[in-house]
Amino acid sequence: MPSFEGLLVEHGWREGVRRINGVDLHVVEAGHEGGPLVVLLHGFPEFWWGWRHQIAPLADAGHHVVVPDLRGYNTSSAPQDVGAYRLDVLARDVVGLGDAFGAERIDLVGHDWGAVIAWEFAARHPERLDRLVVLDGAHPDTMLRQVLRHPTQGLRTAYAGFFQLPWLPEAALRAFGFTGLRNAMRRSAREGTFEPGALDRYAAAWSQPGSLTAMLNYYRALRLRWPGWSPGRNPRPTLVLWGEHDDFLEQHVARESLGRCDDGRLVVIEDAGHWPHLEQPDVVTAEILRFLGEMGEVGEVGEVGD
Repeated sequence: MPSFEGLLVEHGWREGVRRINGVDLHVVEAGHEGGPLVVLLHGFPEFWWGWRHQIAPLADAGHHVVVPDLRGYNTSSAPQDVGAYRLDVLARDVVGLGDAFGAERIDLVGHDWGAVIAWEFAARHPERLDRLVVLDGAHPDTMLRQVLRHPTQGLRTAYAGFFQLPWLPEAALRAFGFTGLRNAMRRSAREGTFEPGALDRYAAAWSQPGSLTAMLNYYRALRLRWPGWSPGRNPRPTLVLWGEHDDFLEQHVARESLGRCDDGRLVVIEDAGHWPHLEQPDVVTAEILRFLGEMGEVGEVGEVGD
């Protein structure tokens, strides 16, 4: 599989490793280091490359863009203890990234699990956040409630229950060169989303030592949430982007999550599924740039269809 060296050189992106919250995180950077820091958090089962369409436009707009491989993914450290993936720990990773790059406050963009972490960060550390953008990822307190109210949502996320089992999910996902994961991504995205060779790049990341178990431990750690803790309302200006045809998360999850924002807006991305940043990259990038460039508050909670 081709390396990323050519892509990094072509765009002038920089990569390195930062010691964050007790683990080594592989990080790709772009843009001027003095610019406002925007951190992009990928989801399951991606890695930093999932933001390939957004990095350059954000950097060109003057942002200092930082895109980590989350702990356990690709070449970042992959502790095997389930407790290493509690949401409070993952939120502290984001705090550490801000510290490492000298930013008291950051703009934060997250997709899928990256969005879940972003919701948690916004509630736990609002003083470190300017603006929040979440793509197709539920507020941590909404999912169980939505599953109970909407059985069809439970069916869509039944895989999360399977992931609680020991070793069997790893064996199933690794089988035949990660055929199951490849097919899940391909089927849940608009036709033509993944260019030739793209899923091979993902498979190479999944093949890193310890990574597959670490990726599944995000789901397993949900049962370890601190008793009585609720992240509560999100006080920061927030943009929620949601694929119109998401196979995994229904739109009522987005509305319920939005209801936990003091200042938020929902934009439904037409002709997109669970991967709008890949399926409709120009639309998503434009929405993010517009939102991060806005002055003042977002305004009343509302909904826009694109």
